[in-house]
Formats: sequence, C-alpha cells, structure tokens
Amino acid sequence: MEQNKPFVITISRQLGSGGAYIGQQLAKKLNIYYADNEIINKAAAQLSILKENVASRDEKLQSVWKSFLQFSALSSDIYVPHELMEPTALELFNTETEIIKHIAKEHSAVIIGRCGFHILREYSNRVSIFLHGDIDFRSDRIKTLFNVSETIAREMIAKSDKERALYINTFTNKKWTDARNYDLSLNTGKIGVDKCVELILSYMGLMDGKE
Repeated sequence: MEQNKPFVITISRQLGSGGAYIGQQLAKKLNIYYADNEIINKAAAQLSILKENVASRDEKLQSVWKSFLQFSALSSDIYVPHELMEPTALELFNTETEIIKHIAKEHSAVIIGRCGFHILREYSNRVSIFLHGDIDFRSDRIKTLFNVSETIAREMIAKSDKERALYINTFTNKKWTDARNYDLSLNTGKIGVDKCVELILSYMGLMDGKE
C-alpha cells in the first residue's frame, strides 16, 4: 500500500453476511470515510431523482417491461408515466462509477457494493473483500434485522442473491461469487463478523509492511 495516497476497501457481500456492519467498523477503526449514503445522494442529485429511488435500485436491473416502456417513449409517441422515465440501470451504473472513482481519488474510504471491486480494479491502493455465509447464518441475521419470519428472510436472500449476481455479471462480465475477483473471501458465519473485522485489519497491516 502506498502511504502518500488514499486507500480504499471495497466490500462485496451477500445479503445477511454482515457487510454494512463490517464496513462501518472498519471505517471507524481506521478513521476513514464510509461511502454508502453519499453515493446514493450524489447519484440522485446528478440524475435528478429521489434518493429513495436510487437506494431501491442499487445493484438491480430494470425489468424487461420497464426497459421496453422507456425505449418506446424515446422512440415513439407512446405515452409513458413519468415515474417509469427514470434513468436506466446503465445510466445509474455509469453515474455511480464516476462517483466511486472520485471518492477513491479524494478520500481513504470503505465502499460497499456497487461493483467497487471491478470499478477500482486498476487502483493500486485497494483491498477488495467478498463476504459470504451459509443460508442459516444469513437467515438468522435477516430475521433479527428486519423482524421477519424465516420464510420471508430466505425469500429476501434468494431474491437479493439473484439480482446482485445478474447485475454484476451484466456490468462487469464477471461472476460475483468468484473468489479470484477479491483479495480476501471470508465466511462471516464461520469466522464471526467481529473476527472478520480483526482479520481484515491484520491483512491490511501485512500489506502496509510489504516491500
């Protein structure tokens, strides 16, 4: 790691694996920026849409039907409701890409999701991490965090895994769960979320001492 320039930790995570908690703890212990809401807020401002709409669409592709309606509205006189004329998934991805690159240039930061591992792949001061866990561990966390039943928790996980895998494959042409995309791939269910924080900090210490 180069000491005279900002460093970035990118975290890709399965739903329920503790990505947000681990990212926040890393940012706190390292006294660096936690980039999550800022990406949403800046993307919303640049695209002139509500930040809630950006948050709800993060790491998701539009439905085929909605994409068709947007294309039709641009190429014909077909009336399409205004709420369907939001930026496409590609426009949102490109906007967030530029925001992430700017953050990495200006701040040492933890960046959650949004293909950060790929967007900053040529950035030398970067550690990319993938967090995963078995379905029972993740389901238990989701039940607690969202106060939902076991059935709903598992449905949420299945839906999120499918959407993130498709989104990342579409924009990076890479398999989301391929460990070769990352410096560290950690099973948070087996290691524990707090131990994962310690392990990542230890790894970064090793990188600092690397000649």
